[in-house]
Amino acid sequence: MKRRIALAVVLAATSLLVTVAPSQAAEPLNYVALGDSYSAGSGVLPLDPAITPLCARTTRNYPNLIAKATGAQFTDMTCGGAQTKDFAAAQYPLVTQPQFTALSAETDLVTLTIGGNDANIFISAIAACGSAGVVTLGFGSPCKTIYGNHFDNQIDSTVYPAVLQALRDLRAKAPNARVAILGYPWIMPASDGCFLTMPIAKGDVPYLRNLQAHLNQVIATAASQTGVTFVDLAAASEGHDACKPIGTRWVEPALWGTNFVPVHPNALGEAKMAERAMAVLGL
Repeated sequence: MKRRIALAVVLAATSLLVTVAPSQAAEPLNYVALGDSYSAGSGVLPLDPAITPLCARTTRNYPNLIAKATGAQFTDMTCGGAQTKDFAAAQYPLVTQPQFTALSAETDLVTLTIGGNDANIFISAIAACGSAGVVTLGFGSPCKTIYGNHFDNQIDSTVYPAVLQALRDLRAKAPNARVAILGYPWIMPASDGCFLTMPIAKGDVPYLRNLQAHLNQVIATAASQTGVTFVDLAAASEGHDACKPIGTRWVEPALWGTNFVPVHPNALGEAKMAERAMAVLGL
């Protein structure tokens, strides 16, 4: 008799689970992706037909991969070249909207990369160091000699407060969302470099590497201060910088790379960024 009662209880519980589970599964994550070219996957084909080609956004970026893996209800607002100011104002008037327009109290998940374009840190530093490296034929550390702490000072004075305020504003726009900001994967190795494809003088390789580490550090600090999850890519992307061969590197070099936008993640890099973000978020 006791066995029959126990069996009846188990069957009733199983029936309840079968009834409840489909209802829960029918509510996918409301997922919004924000950010710059590293989130947009600029340089990877095919382009996303849903947005202006000016954004150089691909359908193979890490947000799309996360959305497909999780079955999320997905809105991609990413755009190449985006700065923090483009969250609240249209980056390209008439053809794009402010990225924050996709956020609401119903948003469950937000991912982003941002900060690299504020004060033109990435573009200015790589262009300046590349030009200096060409002049010295790859010898010495001409960029460090010329610019010293200039770029680091810009990170502290301009980028950090901009990212911090952007994350605060994001939290206010999507108060119920889990928010994750990704760091930038390594562009340069720790030493030596690859002058023929990344024309950075040998002595400036650690200079640029330290600059990127500083940028990622202030992004992590801003995340910590706003209750945002920081997805650190430093360890994961070690050994996958732009100097490595095809199939190993996550970021394409300035010269003779496979992307139409150089010094940006390739398809492998976007896939690995998605993989790391999902692992950190437990998705």
